[in-house]
Amino acid sequence: MTANSGYLAQLDEALAFMQNADRFLVVSHVQPDGDAISSTLVVDWMLRQLGKSVVLINESEVPSRLGYLDGVEAIVHYKLAPPEQTFDRIIAVDCADFKRIGEVAQSFAPGAMLLNIDHHPTNNGFGTVNVIRENAAATVEILFDLIERSGIALDKSVATAIYTGLLTDTGGFRYSNTSPRVMEIAACLLALGVAGNELADLLLEKMTMAKLQLLKLALNRMAFSDNLEIGWVYIGRDDLKNCGAVPEDIEGIVNYALNVDGVEVGILFKEAEDGSVKASLRSAGKANVAEIAQSFGGGGHVRAAGCRLDVPLPQAIEQLVDAVRKALK
Repeated sequence: MTANSGYLAQLDEALAFMQNADRFLVVSHVQPDGDAISSTLVVDWMLRQLGKSVVLINESEVPSRLGYLDGVEAIVHYKLAPPEQTFDRIIAVDCADFKRIGEVAQSFAPGAMLLNIDHHPTNNGFGTVNVIRENAAATVEILFDLIERSGIALDKSVATAIYTGLLTDTGGFRYSNTSPRVMEIAACLLALGVAGNELADLLLEKMTMAKLQLLKLALNRMAFSDNLEIGWVYIGRDDLKNCGAVPEDIEGIVNYALNVDGVEVGILFKEAEDGSVKASLRSAGKANVAEIAQSFGGGGHVRAAGCRLDVPLPQAIEQLVDAVRKALK
């Protein structure tokens, strides 16, 4: 691992945090993606290698397509089974800010100490100890470095989780965050027996009939700005139910707007049950969508970010498209 002394010091602080207690709660962001779930399981694996007691909780349900990951069944769905006890040692992974932890934060004991491991540039360092590396492609990349620093030997199980996080957060090693380091790590994981082709097929190619129906609905609604630099789609509050789809089926739909030739920013709007609107933004590089999302109380990466707007769907579309239009000038 080639890294600067500041980053190595952060990794050492994280290792000390893990070693200096016996019982941990590991959390990630609501509506978890491949990197969030994989990072949760990698930390779980690492803590157990160190002989620690671990509880894994997420406010949301684990996406069914990630069911192949070892230990995934141990992640508690908070809304179905909130714990009765509280925790004073927390490890949060892949959370761009504290509020992304969601209702699980209610299980934190007063004065709890928190290790914050993340790769989002909008992360404000909300932890007692923070390991934030903006140029990491995924949080699992940081965790790979952490395991390497610890001297613990990788096995195929944890290698598969790390590969999953890298694969999903780089779009199958296609996005601009696919660095030489990412490919070095991927090669190491493949050498441990990770079935890269099978994971790519499962996570990037296959879709359920329900997702296909949802995709057809969204594509029929695709709209563009006058100069074709902005493209957007929306999912109404009843669309998932009408298509028999689940929240994870929304993932990736935003890319269809971005992938149209000439589009600089693609947006997906999702109407929530309470009438608010969640927006996912993707940039081809001309606009910093993290800054745009931050102006609406959200955050993320330069090319991939999200936010929530507490206005009806038509107003949300108008406000966010206008903000993107100004950013592209």
